[in-house]
Amino acid sequence: MQTMPAHAAHHDDREIETLEEFDATVSARGTLAGHRVQAVDLTDRTRELLGTDTTGAVFLGCAMREDAAAKVRADGALVFPPVPGLPFDPYRGLLYSPEELFASLADGYEATPDALAYAWFQRTRADRDIHASMLRAVHDDSVSDALDELLTGARVVGVMGGHAMARGTERYAGAARLGRELARAGFTVATGGGPGAMEAANLGAYAAPFDDGMLTESLELLGKEPHFTPSITRWATAAFEVRSRHPRGGRSVGIPTWFYGHEPPNAFASHIAKYFANATREDGLLARSNAGVVFLPGAAGTLQEIFDNATPNYYESRGEPTPMVLVDRDHWTRRLPAWPLLRTLAEGRSMESRIALVERIEEAPEALKRLGG
Repeated sequence: MQTMPAHAAHHDDREIETLEEFDATVSARGTLAGHRVQAVDLTDRTRELLGTDTTGAVFLGCAMREDAAAKVRADGALVFPPVPGLPFDPYRGLLYSPEELFASLADGYEATPDALAYAWFQRTRADRDIHASMLRAVHDDSVSDALDELLTGARVVGVMGGHAMARGTERYAGAARLGRELARAGFTVATGGGPGAMEAANLGAYAAPFDDGMLTESLELLGKEPHFTPSITRWATAAFEVRSRHPRGGRSVGIPTWFYGHEPPNAFASHIAKYFANATREDGLLARSNAGVVFLPGAAGTLQEIFDNATPNYYESRGEPTPMVLVDRDHWTRRLPAWPLLRTLAEGRSMESRIALVERIEEAPEALKRLGG
């Protein structure tokens, strides 16, 4: 079964990201000097803050009472207060969950934190407001930090493919079986976190602990809302229906972006690293796919990802080239002929033995294994 490490097993022990970690540190060490406290609500910890040394500490987006804030500042701590009126927390210490991004879905997708964050992004991007762009950068950096902590020691396989792949199709079912097989083989599945092929692969990882009947039933249920247009609300509600029928599914990662706001995140990735900057998201997704990437049929976005992945493999700028498996001969040799170009690029270099083109999704796990040596 897949082995995504528990959160924060390896993070810097001076970083405090939950109230439990705060309490444990204060009681075990008796000091917060030099610590980093990130997005923890400390309004009920005034006594502890007043009675504990906080020299050189940094409090990022931690709510606290005024007397506590004055005392820690007097100790020489840096306090970055929470920013009022934002639909997201720029200093967050953990990745998003589907429940968090889709909270208030019952009132329609427009009411969810995901939709509100996108609306804020659209508004502030048009204003070119320096404060807003700084908040976006801090947020994205916090997300990257949380993602690195989550994936420490994991063997990550990226599954790339277009958002247009509809639920209810054989291709979607194949992508789900691929995600399930990778998860069962001990890999952490990572996708672009959106609909279509991405959702299917995250669904497969979610289905990994269950029997075959669960996936069959889920595919059928999801097929009734094949696409996220015209209604994201109905599309997402169908996914949460699957999750409530089959709670505690397998874990996987989705790495979506608000840059393409028409495209919602999917509810099957257990951990969601959502970014404002698409370039940071694209590069981060591929850089973290240390056990290889499977490219399902897609359009411009997937094509870009193939060559974003090929470049560091060509130059070996991230070390050994990682496996690349392209699925669907006709798509990648005739419709969008990326394969001939990739093969020519790889000739005579060490990445040559790390690329493969297969006809069917079912062949991808075996090809990954073969290329990974």
